[in-house]
Formats: sequence, C-alpha cells, structure tokens
Amino acid sequence: MTVDTIKPESAEPEPIKAVPLRRPGRWLAAALILALVGLFLYGAATNEAYRWDTYWAYLRDERIVAGAVVTLELTVLAMVIAVLLGTVLAVMRLSPNPVLRASAWVYLWIFRGTPVFVQLVFWGLFPSLYRQIQLGVPFGPSFFELDVQGLQAAFTFAVIGLGLNEAAYMAEIVRAGINSVGEGQREASVALGMSWGQTMRRTVLPQAMRVIIPPTGNELIGMLKTTSLVTAIPLSTDLYGRARDIYGVNFQPIPLLLVTATWYLAITSVLMVGQYYLERYYSRGASRQLTAKQLRELAEAQKVVEPR
Repeated sequence: MTVDTIKPESAEPEPIKAVPLRRPGRWLAAALILALVGLFLYGAATNEAYRWDTYWAYLRDERIVAGAVVTLELTVLAMVIAVLLGTVLAVMRLSPNPVLRASAWVYLWIFRGTPVFVQLVFWGLFPSLYRQIQLGVPFGPSFFELDVQGLQAAFTFAVIGLGLNEAAYMAEIVRAGINSVGEGQREASVALGMSWGQTMRRTVLPQAMRVIIPPTGNELIGMLKTTSLVTAIPLSTDLYGRARDIYGVNFQPIPLLLVTATWYLAITSVLMVGQYYLERYYSRGASRQLTAKQLRELAEAQKVVEPR
C-alpha cells in the first residue's frame, strides 16, 4: 500500500529565478557614444587652436574669479527682486480688484513681450532719459532729488533691469502654483474668518511652494546665464565681461570662452544641487511611496494581525 505524502498548505513555493532579457542594442549604443566622446576629447586635446596652455593660465585668474563673484551677486539680487515682485504680481492677477488685475496684466504684457537685451539697453540709456529725479508737490517744493547722471551705477541698473524682466516670468510661475492649491483650502480658510490676504499668505502660498520651487530653480539657472547680457548697460565687471576684456588684449577668444563656460558650469552645478535639496524639503509628504524598511515593517504588522 502506497501512502502519498501530503505537503502542508503553509509550505512556501520555490522562488522564481528571473533571468533578465538581453538587450544588445543598448550595449552597442553605449559603445558608439563612448567612441564618439573619446574621439571628440582626443581631437580637442590635440587641437592647438584650443590653446589649452592659455586656458589653464586664466582658469583661476583673479580677474575671472572677481567676475564670477559679480555674476553671482547679479544673479542673487535680481532673483530676489524677481521673486518678491513676481509674487506680488501673481496675487494682483488673482485679486478680485479689476484695477490690480489690469495693472499686473499690462506689466506682464510689456516685460514678456520685449527682449531682455532691449530692456537692458534701455536701462543703460536711463541717465540720458532722466537726468534728475525729483519727488515733491507739483509746482511746489520738492522733498527728494537724485542726480541720475552722477550715479555711474551700471551694476544697480543691471540688477533692476534683470529683476524687473524676470519678475514677469516669476509671476506666472507663482500664479500656476497658487492655482494648483485646491479651492477647498481657500473656502476653509474663509470659513475660519481669514481675509483674502491672510488666506494667500497663510494657506495657499505655503502649499503652492511645492509647485513653485522646481521652475524657480530653472529660472535661477537661466538668470545666471542671462547676466552675460549686461554688456548692454554697459557693464564689464561680470564673468563674461572680464573674459571679453582679456581676449580683447591677447586676441585668444577660444580659451577665454572655455574658461567662462567652465565657471558657468561649476556655478550651475552648485545651484542644481541646492535646487534638489530644496525640492526634496518642500515635497515631504507628497509622495506615497514607502521605503524598503517601511514595507518590511508593514508586512510584519500584517502577519501579526492575520488570523491563524
């Protein structure tokens, strides 16, 4: 008599050995790209027109470093103006007041509809348009006078020009972030007795930061590169201006442009790292994905709860 062996129901099945599919196309594409990159690097390293000796000589030049500092100052100050003014303009566009909405729309229409280089040229010619600025009572005494031609403030005009232009784009980014917040959040705030301004400041804007931060980081990086247009002011103390002055003397533009590109890449890389951590900070709680440790703890908790 044969007795069949009955396996217990709780026995776990044998693990499946998954064999990944072979994809030779990926390896071929990777090899082709590496070969092309290698050929380009070899050609650039052996091409005397690049003048790598000049590149290494000016990479850490004091004038280039000073220009990089000025570029950072222009970027930070212009973005501060752009974020503050852009937030005000976004709130104005969403305001129930028709005068505020129309004023914000006209501002965006002008600054988004004209090239930033043309605007910077205008700010460079500002002392020719307004020699003196006076504030006071019409046909009466003046309380404040400013000699614009005596300022010689190319840096200030560059910051103002870049900031006012960028504010038009930041206004649309902030407005999109505000609109991403559910209408129920605003209704709940109003039900708690908050005014429209308090609702925006305490409820809507903090939640909208999750949507506002990523494009703002891109605008910051774009602003860093846009500072090279301040030659229209004219301002030559920025990074590109310093490099242009140097290769205007030694007549070697290629290595100096490579030096400028290297510094822009280095600063941009640092800004991208900061943007990553800032995005991660404001996205806390937005993702419902669990970590491996959380999944193991959840599985162990379910085993305890399951009836035997």
